[in-house]
Amino acid sequence: MNSEDDFYTHPVLKEYYKNHVKKIVTRVNTMTGIAYRDDSTIMAWELMNEPRCNADYSGKAVNGWVQEMASFVKSLDKKHLLEIGMEGFYGDSMPEKKQVNHGFQVGTDFISSHLVKEIDFATIHAYTDQWLSGQSDDAQAAFMQTWMTSHWQDSRAILKKPLVFAEFGKSSKDPGFNQNVRDTFMSLVYRNVYNFAKAGGTMGGSLVWQLVAEGMDDYDDGYSIVLAQNPSTAGLISGQSHAMTTMANLVNSPNLGNSSGHHPLGVGHHPLGMGHHRFGR
Repeated sequence: MNSEDDFYTHPVLKEYYKNHVKKIVTRVNTMTGIAYRDDSTIMAWELMNEPRCNADYSGKAVNGWVQEMASFVKSLDKKHLLEIGMEGFYGDSMPEKKQVNHGFQVGTDFISSHLVKEIDFATIHAYTDQWLSGQSDDAQAAFMQTWMTSHWQDSRAILKKPLVFAEFGKSSKDPGFNQNVRDTFMSLVYRNVYNFAKAGGTMGGSLVWQLVAEGMDDYDDGYSIVLAQNPSTAGLISGQSHAMTTMANLVNSPNLGNSSGHHPLGVGHHPLGMGHHRFGR
């Protein structure tokens, strides 16, 4: 091995990964007697959390790995959904899209990797307080609007697959942080998720990073939310969950197209991803 990026190409490391995946997917739950690959409480498998490859900024190395590992997972389990775990940065397959990356090159290609047939839905992440460190809340909000809109349009028109906003948050360690700043940021995300989903096509929901229970201070990375200690944020999450559930129940209703287009319950969180398991980090 020469670097950690050999993970994507070294035959021994790839075999280690496959052994790990096989062990998990075929494992039988000792409490229920059900193999994970047959367990209906698992929604989806994730190949890896936020893959990056500094050795190949084109995205081709990661894309080849995705193709191989996605096929391998599906050879073991055809019952569950499969996604990659990508942040959403664009690569060489559509170079004109790289302007959306805000200067980041991380060796992934959102388009080509999510076109792999075994991948069932696309994901994006966004941490604007890290990616646009030092910039104003307005600048971060503008980036978020562009980021979400671009990926929603591409998922709908090019990938023709559902899109899940799988990670976003606002760190309490940011200078000038307060709960209102985080709630405003989450409101923007939730409004977009709701409106994109209502417009039809591909927006499947969102997952805030991260909810923790009281007493889990050791896991606080700045993004942790304890619902009991943050009632306004808890209200946003609950409101979004109810709003998205209501919309899902109205999908086949002839009156849906006549609704106002406004978020009926404010803003919040859609609990898509329960039972979601990551193979990687």
